[in-house]
Amino acid sequence: MGLINIEQDLAEPKYKQIVSSIEKGVLDRVLKKGDRLPSINSIRKKFSVSRDTVLLAYSELKARGIVQSISGKGYYVKSENIDTVQKVFLLFDELNVFKEDLYSSFLENIEDNIQVDIFFHHFNHDVFSKLIYDNIGSYSSYIIMPANLKNTRDVIEKLPNDKVYILDQTNEDLLEYKAIYQNFEKDIFNSLNKGFNLIKKYQSLVFLFQEEKQPQGMLRGFNKFCKESNFPGEVTITFDDRVPKRGEVYLIPDNRNLILIIKKIREEGLTIGKDIGIIAYNDSLIKEVVEGGITTISTDFKEMGEKLAEMLKSSEHLMIENRNELIIRNSL
Repeated sequence: MGLINIEQDLAEPKYKQIVSSIEKGVLDRVLKKGDRLPSINSIRKKFSVSRDTVLLAYSELKARGIVQSISGKGYYVKSENIDTVQKVFLLFDELNVFKEDLYSSFLENIEDNIQVDIFFHHFNHDVFSKLIYDNIGSYSSYIIMPANLKNTRDVIEKLPNDKVYILDQTNEDLLEYKAIYQNFEKDIFNSLNKGFNLIKKYQSLVFLFQEEKQPQGMLRGFNKFCKESNFPGEVTITFDDRVPKRGEVYLIPDNRNLILIIKKIREEGLTIGKDIGIIAYNDSLIKEVVEGGITTISTDFKEMGEKLAEMLKSSEHLMIENRNELIIRNSL
């Protein structure tokens, strides 16, 4: 029991003294990976502290990845890297070039002693739930991209409220959590209005909307624009069997279908930006160069990563709407 030292008259909180004792034990090589730590009850009895005090110390070490708990056995040293001050759980829907920009920007703007573990749910609610349930209590912060999955609050509420950050998409069920998000309905409506002088030289606007992946706000913004501008609009779930026609403008949220429709347009002998228009969602380097440049509606994912890092540092309870813009290029 000489491993733990708690001084009653010390100004430092008792749980912090337990943390410091274990950190010192690791530094002095008294504790090594796999070693069992003193039980909560043994520390509680020897130093006349509450069970919650000891549990708080072990929970902090667990959230930093230094300690792990094994049901029915106790607490063990999981890592000897005590320099990790925070351990962050980052749950994305999928990996693409935009998420890579966000992720890289976030990593560039956080402290070196923060460890980030990234996971993906791929729009699968069961995977989403399991990843969160399996990691409750193992991280100091949980950054979650719920996408358009239903009933995510039932899962997220199992986590400490003040440790949760919602990213990219939020909804009315998640308003109690800190968030950096896109306002998809407003963004698509405003961007289409901004580009209307170019859009109106065509005859109709076709929106590829796949409900399992795309935010409902996109659809609301699109429908609102078509109604208020009195411009013909069509919603389709696939381009697989579609033959492009002169006078159409395509609004395309994903890269796969963007490439598919460009290929089909070429096959029909039509000219992009003259016979037919394209507006893509989320800007990238490839959209700057393909077909002389593809017009995009896009948020700034690098800025989103920077703001996320700032929010993590400050721990302020904020809901930040990330800015969005229409980037007009040759395709319109």
